[in-house]
Amino acid sequence: MKKIVVLLLMLFSVSFVIAGCSSSPSEEPQTPEETPAEGEEEELMLTLEELSAFDGKNGNKAYVAVDGIIYDVTDSSAWKDGNHNGNQAGQDLTKEIMEDSPHGISALENVPAIGKLVEN
Repeated sequence: MKKIVVLLLMLFSVSFVIAGCSSSPSEEPQTPEETPAEGEEEELMLTLEELSAFDGKNGNKAYVAVDGIIYDVTDSSAWKDGNHNGNQAGQDLTKEIMEDSPHGISALENVPAIGKLVEN
């Protein structure tokens, strides 16, 4: 009887681990433009002037705009104090990212898209 209980417990444990480790059906991955930032319910809309306040200096968050999309690079290790390879956060860096950056827009897949750049 004791062996049966131990065997059942082992089978239950194994099935629990397998069920917990199995992958669920994957959803279609979201692009940075579609991914909402954690805790954000509304999309952020900023002008260039408003964006400039988010330069990553003095404790400010660090946001950059590329192709009209605003990205939060605050927690990115590549953007220390709002600076990355001579580019300062708080700006529209479309030209720099699209034309001059060796990684292009692909590096922005690792940071949340939080809003859109709007005209004054």
